[in-house]
Amino acid sequence: MRRLTVPLLTMVAILSGGTIASQAQTQPLLTRHVRQVTLNGQAPLVGHLPPTQSMRLVLVLPPRNQAELDDLLKELYDPQSASYRKFLTVEEFTARFGPSQEDYDAVIRFAEANGFAVIGTSPNRMNLDISGSVANVEAAFHLTMGIYQHPTENRTFFAPDREPTPPVQLWHVSGLDNYSTPRPGVVRRDASVGTEELNAPTGSGPDNSFLGSDMRAAYYGGSTLTGKGQSVGLFELRGTDLADLAAYYANVGQADLVTISDHVTLLSVDTQSTSCRFINGCDDTQQTVDLTQALGMAPDVSKLVMYIGTGGLTGQTVDDAGIFNAMATAKPLNAQLSNSWHWEPPDPTVDDPYFKEFAAQGQNFFQAAGDNGRWSPSSEAWPEDSPYVTLVGGTVLKTTRAGGAWSSETAWSDGGGGISPDLYPIPSWQVATAEGCVDCSKTYRNGPDISANAAPSYYVCADQKPCTANLYDGTGFSTPLWAALMALVNEESRSDGATSTLGFINPPLYTIGLGSNKGVFHDIIKGSNGFSATKGYDLATGWGSPNGSNLINALGGKPTPDFSIFASPASVSVPPGGTGTSTITTDITGGFNFSIDLSATGAPKGATTIFEPKSIAAPGLGTSLWTLTVPSTTAAGAYALTVIGTGGGLTRSTTFNLAVTAAPGFTISASPNLVSVLPGETGTSTITTAITGGFDSSVDLWATGQPKGVITTFNPKFISAPGSGTSTWTLAVPSTTPAGTYPLTVIGTGGGKNIKTTVTLAVGDTPNFAFSLSPTLIEVPRGGSGTSTLWTTTLGHFDSSINFTAKSRPKGVTVNFDPDPLKKPGSGKSTVTVKVGSAAALGAHTITITGTGGGITHTRTLGLKIVP
Repeated sequence: MRRLTVPLLTMVAILSGGTIASQAQTQPLLTRHVRQVTLNGQAPLVGHLPPTQSMRLVLVLPPRNQAELDDLLKELYDPQSASYRKFLTVEEFTARFGPSQEDYDAVIRFAEANGFAVIGTSPNRMNLDISGSVANVEAAFHLTMGIYQHPTENRTFFAPDREPTPPVQLWHVSGLDNYSTPRPGVVRRDASVGTEELNAPTGSGPDNSFLGSDMRAAYYGGSTLTGKGQSVGLFELRGTDLADLAAYYANVGQADLVTISDHVTLLSVDTQSTSCRFINGCDDTQQTVDLTQALGMAPDVSKLVMYIGTGGLTGQTVDDAGIFNAMATAKPLNAQLSNSWHWEPPDPTVDDPYFKEFAAQGQNFFQAAGDNGRWSPSSEAWPEDSPYVTLVGGTVLKTTRAGGAWSSETAWSDGGGGISPDLYPIPSWQVATAEGCVDCSKTYRNGPDISANAAPSYYVCADQKPCTANLYDGTGFSTPLWAALMALVNEESRSDGATSTLGFINPPLYTIGLGSNKGVFHDIIKGSNGFSATKGYDLATGWGSPNGSNLINALGGKPTPDFSIFASPASVSVPPGGTGTSTITTDITGGFNFSIDLSATGAPKGATTIFEPKSIAAPGLGTSLWTLTVPSTTAAGAYALTVIGTGGGLTRSTTFNLAVTAAPGFTISASPNLVSVLPGETGTSTITTAITGGFDSSVDLWATGQPKGVITTFNPKFISAPGSGTSTWTLAVPSTTPAGTYPLTVIGTGGGKNIKTTVTLAVGDTPNFAFSLSPTLIEVPRGGSGTSTLWTTTLGHFDSSINFTAKSRPKGVTVNFDPDPLKKPGSGKSTVTVKVGSAAALGAHTITITGTGGGITHTRTLGLKIVP
């Protein structure tokens, strides 16, 4: 972890605005050069570089007028500023912010006076390439070049033992160590490892692997934009063999789509060869992938320039200064730049001057987020966590078919992302987003910014060997395709009359992400890299992957094509077996011009929904009559339905409320439903009726099943319309009635309906008890519970407590009684609670309830229906 204090678009150190030509005393440099491992003993000294060994260095001068540059960058990316997107040319940048010619000449004189040969100058006067012996280096910079044992790798490296102190002010001296071994962002996976991310079944390449053209179909989906008039710059630490690129296109039948010699330029910025042959120990996998991904997304890009520098071969120093400065001074400039390499510089701020020059000149630099999952405080995440780059994470993509549209996407488990290990302060454009992100830091830079497919699902040709399918993965795939997509964005912007490129896109990306239009990105909400993908911005996928023309238009400032959908009325009430209608209307904005298919979810079981028409014809503005019919068996209640419109790669919906009313009718109940009477006496029960569904009729009460001689009367005999009310039912039992229990039926008749309830009459002169259950059937979902009330009555001076048990219950079902037991003399009620486990068997079951008291036992059956 390398702690920094960097505000948005402000350098780590405060750079001097004065000249350096007259300063003869030694000057401490503005960045670090000494590796910590050489100071703390983790890398022991094992020798020294030979004095006569030749070294190539890049002397980097600090830019001038730093505060003015910071202010300009804010204005260039502020839509309210008069300077918005009025980017500088290389010459304009050099005149205002580049080192002065006097300072540059002073550094040249210093180099030559100390025995160095000047082998390269730069138009912006930021870099001076020199070569000389180790002895020259040690004398000029007042240090010793040691050889150290690497603490984690089986090799040695060279590095200075102290900070350089030349007599001129420099920002950095590049090339003083070869401690860090750069890693490409494309990794070959073990073919024997089986994961859900292997062998994506939807690509158009061999073994269903993805091609660059598949990414164009999934993430752009159009044909108009091809990258014409745009150029893309690729950062490379090794050369390539264009025969591998030719083999790729020949094998997949696309050789006629790209003329390699017309599109690809190989440019070495130092001594690194543009050729890379595996037979010579050079691997060109990453370099070829950069080409196929970029050309797949932007097949007619005017130029695809590979800036090739040292660092990718054994023992080399990383010439990041040379490559970045070549990108910053190219003629013409590449508006979109891509880097899939990772390394660890001695100071994470060494390349900030180049990143700021990119932003000032309207160039956007895309950086791969890494391939080891979530970042930790000790992660080597550079240049990943720099606030000056657009960081690209990884996903796992599925398409509708080979060469088809986007279908679904999840976070890639190995995609880099998290909180800046270098502790870069959070940039201003990320502050509001971090407030709504649970895992995000509110203090430091968060990443990634965006994502695309990085799963092992690609077709790869490299190293002059047979091509492979579905074996390589990494954010080295997703990064160049985003850079090429940016070429489409700038192409579209130019065609709409823009006079400049869009430049650094992070500020508008985050503004768009927080905006009301949610169709700009494919929001990834599943999967994890150690951080879970969530709705909106997250540390696994950033804002998500590009959603074609929606993102292109949004970045270019054009209205994004969209549509809305609503229902009128938004709610209807129907009886069981009834039909309701609503008019579905779609409205379009931003030039939307697609047909819209209509569907609905959430309807009751058995219901039918019909849209007339089923599809709103392009451009998508119109109405459809929606008819909803529910079966006669549909239970009364409220149902939330969703009406869905799908078209132009977008899905929009509206909520519709359906109320199924109860059928006209009434219910009847008795309390108590167990009446205990001694011979020659009377008993009573209250009969209650309640109406449903608009029932409106009087209800006539009567009873059947009573023993001989028992007289029953209802007061009143009729419940007046609309049918809700109570009646006292009296049962007069003759003295001659035999002891026992008798099931009686109370019947209500009205409105053409006969509704019944059962009441038990208990007659006895010897001690006894009886009990009943209400209701006798309960319906309980898995994981839920239900209740029934148990009523007891005593006979013949019964005087004992009564205990209850449940038998024959299904597996996973428990039954409790409250209270249990019923205290003497035994009359009362107990609540029976039935709890159903989540794995209990569905369907109809019976539970036997046993009551025991005073030496007497009775049983009753409780019906149980378990539903999902």
